[in-house]
Amino acid sequence: MSVTPVTEPTDQPTDPATTDAAPTDSYAPTPRTVPTRSKERARYDRETVHSILDQAYVCHLGFVRDGAPVVLPTLFGRVGERLYLHGSTGSRPLLAAGTSDPGLPVCVTVTHVDGLVLARSAFHHSINYRSVVVHGTAYQVTDEEERRMALDALVDHVVPGRSADSRPANTRELAATAVIRLDLDEVSAKLRTGGPNDDAEDLDLPFWSGVVPVAHAYGAPVPAADLAPGIAVPDYLATL
Repeated sequence: MSVTPVTEPTDQPTDPATTDAAPTDSYAPTPRTVPTRSKERARYDRETVHSILDQAYVCHLGFVRDGAPVVLPTLFGRVGERLYLHGSTGSRPLLAAGTSDPGLPVCVTVTHVDGLVLARSAFHHSINYRSVVVHGTAYQVTDEEERRMALDALVDHVVPGRSADSRPANTRELAATAVIRLDLDEVSAKLRTGGPNDDAEDLDLPFWSGVVPVAHAYGAPVPAADLAPGIAVPDYLATL
């Protein structure tokens, strides 16, 4: 199957990290980004959204294929007001983003779990979390310079500084890799913090209630079995 690249709208900015006008401090709420429940937990400021995205490794990419919903976990990287996702040139969403006109409607989500909220009643159990939902249209990246920049961003999203400390993709690897981009335009964050919300009549029940914090931790780097002697652990790994 050949992939015919989509021609993006002519008003798309050529610089992947900038737009024609400086962005405001917040994203504008839309009917799709305003939650129907717990609206007070929604956030639209860029600082919160970017922080949640930048601290995540995996996003979930949702789209419709043959009339049915599909959700795939994948790596991503943020450059300014755009997300970049990559995969095989034969993957379903990347093929669709390159053959659909105008692009592929998608929904991208990211979630962090920060705590287990244990209430006295089963009904009020919950989790403390931070999440971001992005709605929009994904386009296949065909410009060679932008593709290389996006792939570097994906590597550096996992470990900052790693792209400069590894061999870049060669021609064969680039030919096997497709990249799609999604503008951060229709975006919202949602957060839950604090303890359980027990009902007043349950406060005297003999059950423990509270929060179990959940934290991300890194272990000591483990060298590859075939690593040449004398190659030290990079300094940037010490800052993870």
